[in-house]
Amino acid sequence: MTRLSRRRFLTISAACAALPTVARAAPVARWRGTALGAPASLQLVGLSDAQAEPIIAALEAELDRLENIFSLYRPDSQLSRLNRDGTLPAPAPELLQVLAQSAALHDATGGAFDPTVQPLWMALATGATDAEAAQARALVGWQGVSVSADGIRLPHPGRSALTLNGIAQGAVTDRIAALLRAQGLTDALVDMGEIAAIGTRADGSDWRVGLAGPEGVTRRIELRDRAVATSAPDATQLAGRHGHILGPQGQPVRHRAVSVSAPDAALADGLSTALCLLPADRIAPVLQRFPGARLEMLI
Repeated sequence: MTRLSRRRFLTISAACAALPTVARAAPVARWRGTALGAPASLQLVGLSDAQAEPIIAALEAELDRLENIFSLYRPDSQLSRLNRDGTLPAPAPELLQVLAQSAALHDATGGAFDPTVQPLWMALATGATDAEAAQARALVGWQGVSVSADGIRLPHPGRSALTLNGIAQGAVTDRIAALLRAQGLTDALVDMGEIAAIGTRADGSDWRVGLAGPEGVTRRIELRDRAVATSAPDATQLAGRHGHILGPQGQPVRHRAVSVSAPDAALADGLSTALCLLPADRIAPVLQRFPGARLEMLI
């Protein structure tokens, strides 16, 4: 999520049993690094480490480019400049795409997904008083943000701010998955904070992913050409008092962990974040707004 914490609890089940005699043998190249301040990893089926080197170099260059768009910790990233100046001319297409998806999630969840929650998040993270938190909450409101290809404007320059921590890791995961497909890869597991499974494992079976909540792995699922994200509000505490997933207008946290799978990781990421704040009976109607989205775990 951020360099301060990683709210996601996703455990990849990498160990596998002895392969059946009919399974195809294939090398698997592996990479580990960071993406948006969180641990990241990659498995590339059918490539040796040497064969994977140019692809890994392209991946790292793409991650650096995406950090320069989405990072809250790089002072010159597009998101940081927007938050500092209150306006951002000529935003990157990737940023516009994420903000468009954020708007759809905001609408579908009745405002539970709201990137303008950043001032409140910062206030609570730094131990704000109740009065200071109330002042920060007054700055929250997606409807005040203006987004177009020409530029993005925040309603209160110098005070309003966006966080994309509930969707950007999924978006980065999708971009890396797209890069791999463009390189001709048909089988890979991408973890850039969220999981995207491309094709199959080396033995031809679906990728196996463990979903973990506060007590550890609760469920295991199989994925092929699909993504999954998990959110756990209490994974990190802000000033020891608040979970890091916040109701923009005071909505209580309803669930300890939510996992959603979807055709793309950004959607799974945003939905898993927002559904933590919704009553159980509202989850199905929200998921129906997004074809292919499926609830995988609710604790």
